[in-house]
Amino acid sequence: MAKKKENEAADAPSTGGEERVIPRLQRYYHEQVKGKLLEEFGYKSTMQVPVLEKIVINVGIGEASKNAKLLDSVVAELAQITGQQPVVRRAKKAISNFGLREGMPVGASVTLRRERMWEFLDRFVNVAVPRIRDFRGLPTRSFDGRGNYTVGIREQLIFPEIDYDKVAQIHGMDITFVTSATRDDEAIALLRHLGMPFRGEVPVIVAA
Repeated sequence: MAKKKENEAADAPSTGGEERVIPRLQRYYHEQVKGKLLEEFGYKSTMQVPVLEKIVINVGIGEASKNAKLLDSVVAELAQITGQQPVVRRAKKAISNFGLREGMPVGASVTLRRERMWEFLDRFVNVAVPRIRDFRGLPTRSFDGRGNYTVGIREQLIFPEIDYDKVAQIHGMDITFVTSATRDDEAIALLRHLGMPFRGEVPVIVAA
């Protein structure tokens, strides 16, 4: 319960002190989604309503240890997409069959929270996902049983921040949406109400 209160407090819009712009999807969550989930699942308190806690974007690069320019390119692209400086991931142990030594770079990742998390989700759902070729909805099989959802993206080109002419190599990425939900049905409902276009469902249109 203490953790849920902490998460709720950290995510709640500021009402005093320094003035800041609240992302529209974060505002929509507090004004619309919480009430819908409260009614849908019969929670006794708003503190029980699940919330999006963070979004983690991971890019694995097998050639990163041999191609420094490719690694630099991926890091720069992730920074453009997320507005945050990525962290270079390194091998934790050596694997001789792959010519991999401990400490070698193997990819890059970004963890988004608060405003940047909400802004990324808004752009992902409303701008990037519709640009996926032959898109028929996101699969619902990628929940982990604990309320977290991971979706694989094949090309970074779906993000409008990426300039095709400057791309060193087309690559995919894994995007994980971490929620405070303890069950997958709660997490699915949360993400659906936030506009996540799951396969076989009519997309939710989030009003401005």
